[in-house]
Amino acid sequence: MHPRHALLLTMAAALLPGRAQSDLLVVLAKSDHEAALVDPVSLEVVARLPTGQGPHEVAVSPDGRRAYVSNYGAYAIFREGEKPAYDPGHSLTALDLERRAVADTFELGRFTSPHGIVVSRDGKRLWVTCEGAKAVLEIDAASGKPLKQWNTEQEVSHMLVVTPDERKLYVTNIRSGSVTVISRTDGTVRSITTGAGTEGIDLSPDGREVWVSNRGSNTLTVIGVEDDQVRAAIAAGAEMPIRVKFTPDGQQVWVSNARSRSVGVFDAARRRRIELIEVGAVPVGIQMSPDGSRAFVACSEDDLVTVIDVRERKVTGSFSPGREPDGMAWAVSPAPRDSAAARTPRATREPVTKPKPRPKRKPQ
Repeated sequence: MHPRHALLLTMAAALLPGRAQSDLLVVLAKSDHEAALVDPVSLEVVARLPTGQGPHEVAVSPDGRRAYVSNYGAYAIFREGEKPAYDPGHSLTALDLERRAVADTFELGRFTSPHGIVVSRDGKRLWVTCEGAKAVLEIDAASGKPLKQWNTEQEVSHMLVVTPDERKLYVTNIRSGSVTVISRTDGTVRSITTGAGTEGIDLSPDGREVWVSNRGSNTLTVIGVEDDQVRAAIAAGAEMPIRVKFTPDGQQVWVSNARSRSVGVFDAARRRRIELIEVGAVPVGIQMSPDGSRAFVACSEDDLVTVIDVRERKVTGSFSPGREPDGMAWAVSPAPRDSAAARTPRATREPVTKPKPRPKRKPQ
């Protein structure tokens, strides 16, 4: 058999229903309107799937079979030499990661500019921020039907996290400089003043603290989950802290600084910075590997994802997933299932207008 034919057969067999696949790193390319599926070991892009216009954030179901993408609409936000597009999006794209295909598109109607997105522990619900409606939606993950709505009454409700018991949601509001706390048990909604430009957010693995980054004041705010009180305000020591990510062991907090081309590493217990790692231009999204050994940082302006050894806190490599990478999520390898139970996904796609290629900049 010709070697090329053997390779094609091997690739086809890997996609058959019931056959286990490896973990994937899902990376959104905002200016390509695509999701890149990346082998986290080889750092090679194994597939590119279409999304809606300007995909910003992605969440993966616990079983690793589905990814849900928020089509925010805006792109070329931090692109030098390009005019940003701010057409509000109004949909979510559901991706079948096993078949590497688009499964569905959920239209949200008046709930425009969806951004932050989280999947429930059982994979049956989605929580999504909708900036255009100053709201957070709870959505059925199978049908895309909205189940609940909470109004934040805050400006630019952007990112969110959910407590381990899924009783509370925490939402960052950029223009209002606040965090909104939503109780799923009694429906109460209240907001806490944090700092100018509150955007990045993450929850400690033990569920006790919420850390947020305030891009306008260059600070971090720590909130206690037990009483929803501010516990500490910390100087970021760099410009425009925009995303926050705990290491899986909860000992460190990593913060991307969009204007400083760096990632700050903080001791979570002592609440002080212990390292500043230079990465690339406009670092935004951060994703940790499940074992905590590597951090992936999306450098939007460089069209690269930088890979960092967490223990050594050193850059070990990079790869290009597409234009303007940002939101990322880790998909665990799904367990094999009987091929008779597998179903062909419905490949739907929201039409988008591709931006013109960006002219290459001259070396400085």
